[in-house]
Amino acid sequence: MSSLKPKHQRLVLVVIALLALVAAGVLAAWALRNQASYFYVPAQMVAEPPAPERAVRLGGMVQEGSLETLADGVTIAFVVGDGEATVPVRFAGIVPDLFVEGSGVVAEGRLGADGVFVADNLLAKHDENYVPRELQEMTEHQKREVVAETEETR
Repeated sequence: MSSLKPKHQRLVLVVIALLALVAAGVLAAWALRNQASYFYVPAQMVAEPPAPERAVRLGGMVQEGSLETLADGVTIAFVVGDGEATVPVRFAGIVPDLFVEGSGVVAEGRLGADGVFVADNLLAKHDENYVPRELQEMTEHQKREVVAETEETR
């Protein structure tokens, strides 16, 4: 490189740096593409099922009356729906405290060849009307007073 003029040396270094940045970007995009987990609602999963064994997320409401514990005592089966379609789900593991029938859930896992979604992880969602246990027995007036007192201490 010493035979090049300083101006050309800088140009070569800039080109090498740009090529390295592009290569790093392509590598990062390729790695993220393999790690991406697509989100489906039941109607989408029924209409266009993901490739078997592809990691995806399924979100919807746990159907009333569908929750059952299987014979092994660890695995649960339930149905997730969105008002248009339903998908049966199976999960083995510790269930979140907020996971109940009629509540929202996001299940991470894979759709099996038999059409049953096998979840590796469950994320339970509470409704937007959440009230702390301490406030449940209070009247609306008492709740407002507690909230006002809390805001004053900030």
